[in-house]
Amino acid sequence: MEAILSFIEQNPITLYMLLMATYLGFELISKVPTVLHTPLMSGANAISGIVTIGAILLVRQSAPDDYLSLGLGFVGIVLGMINVVGGHAVTNRMLDMFRKK
Repeated sequence: MEAILSFIEQNPITLYMLLMATYLGFELISKVPTVLHTPLMSGANAISGIVTIGAILLVRQSAPDDYLSLGLGFVGIVLGMINVVGGHAVTNRMLDMFRKK
């Protein structure tokens, strides 16, 4: 808990940017028409892949006793891969609609 509090005290700008990006992303996605959600999800797969690679690098560079970095890296890997696999399935389903039978 001490490590989390010291991280928050040392990086307030980073946390503000994270909160602002989360809010802005939510506002942008909520304004997108329903027809465009699936193509945008296909594009988000690339971003989730980058997040997954970044999380893997974070885990590899973390010290064995740095549980905060290891935990955040693990969560990033899991959530990024869930998004990549789910987006891939949705994209395949969308492309199947355009194939001739």
